[in-house]
Amino acid sequence: MKWIIAILITLLLLLQYKLWLGDGGIPEVLQLEEELAQQQQQRDKLQERNRGLDAEVSDLKKGLDAIEERARSELGMIGKDEKFYQIIPPAKKP
Repeated sequence: MKWIIAILITLLLLLQYKLWLGDGGIPEVLQLEEELAQQQQQRDKLQERNRGLDAEVSDLKKGLDAIEERARSELGMIGKDEKFYQIIPPAKKP
């Protein structure tokens, strides 16, 4: 009877070892859950950026206002009946 109890306790300890320290054990599961959370957070950021880019692309495809705004800000273009004034600050005297 003592032998059976000793064998059962040994099996229990081996199973506990595998649960706590073996492959697929609790520490590994916790690490994988943390990595999953980080990747989901990164995916959410990328999806938000993609939504912004999609909105910008659709604005550029559909409306001339977005194209005109970009031409003014990035290329320095002006309208047909507009005048361009450049103000140069006075030079500082040494």
